Amino acid sequence: MVNSSSGQEAPDGLEAVRGLLNTWLIPNDTREPEDHFDEYVERSGASRSQRSRLKALRDDLRSAVERSTDTAEIVNPWIERLAIQPKVGENGLHFTHSSGLAGDLVCAVLEAVAAARWNRLKACPDCRWIFYDHSRNASKRWCLMTAGGPDGRSCGSIAKVRAHRERARSSE
Repeated sequence: MVNSSSGQEAPDGLEAVRGLLNTWLIPNDTREPEDHFDEYVERSGASRSQRSRLKALRDDLRSAVERSTDTAEIVNPWIERLAIQPKVGENGLHFTHSSGLAGDLVCAVLEAVAAARWNRLKACPDCRWIFYDHSRNASKRWCLMTAGGPDGRSCGSIAKVRAHRERARSSE
């Protein structure tokens, strides 16, 4: 089972992006990667024609969140591919497109980048669960420090125990 998402939800449309990204996960019980993309597509009501686009978007955005690829290198081609256009409205900048769910998700990323919230979306270095960092200084590293339920994993505590044991071994 994966960590509870309680307290890790992202604001506004960024939560929908997090939902897509967490269709690929490493469950705490098996520690083997699983892909739940098909279930996501069924729940979202996305058409078959949108399927490959959404999967490619998920993989690209995971790469950006895991910081293995620069966000601009990922998002700018998607803006062009989905023909997303900025529009100035009474309440600020908005984005328009006619690209379905993939367009909605990229627009949510753009809004998060504009609001300086995108970098608060992070991947746990242990279980790779995507979470939103609500901490004041955006310094949260792991998804959770304590188990979020009976099946939850406390990745932060586990990492700290592992580091402590390694230091103790090296000092012997």
